[in-house]
Amino acid sequence: MRIKTEESGSVVIITLEGDMIGGPDAARLADQFRVLIDQGKKRIIVNMSQVSYINSTGLGILIGGLTTVRNKGGELKLLKLEKKLRELLRITKLDCVFEIFENEEEAIASFA
Repeated sequence: MRIKTEESGSVVIITLEGDMIGGPDAARLADQFRVLIDQGKKRIIVNMSQVSYINSTGLGILIGGLTTVRNKGGELKLLKLEKKLRELLRITKLDCVFEIFENEEEAIASFA
């Protein structure tokens, strides 16, 4: 999995590419969440448009990231989930935990 980070104003957008199945990539993503929080960046969007598969470890990393960010007074939101990933979040009821957006501009504006 590749991880790309960019900023749009006070919002950090993390774009993931590839499968989220754990291992070193998952550890890098968890580290990225911690680094951003340490830098005082508390508005995070995870763009998942290029993620086609996620397992329980990947879900755990997202939940851990959300918890870390919220504990520091921030928010983590998801962007552009493929249909089967959105369905997985619905089945696991994580769609009630994460705010999910299809449009980047709307996701950014939701922090206002």
